[in-house]
Amino acid sequence: MAVPKSKVSKQRRDKRRSSVWKLEAPGLVKCPKCGAYRLPHRLCKSCMTYNGRSFAKVEATEVKAN
Repeated sequence: MAVPKSKVSKQRRDKRRSSVWKLEAPGLVKCPKCGAYRLPHRLCKSCMTYNGRSFAKVEATEVKAN
């Protein structure tokens, strides 16, 4: 079984782990319809379109007759 020959100091251990938590900024693209920035392969929140299709919720008002 592998056993370390000497103790790894906290500083050396933390130096090795330091770059693991850093995340890259997400790439943003412009929406072809409205020009707003959005994440790739996701619905545009300003115009509610994706891949040329509209996904806006249509609010239908029903009129009840008495």
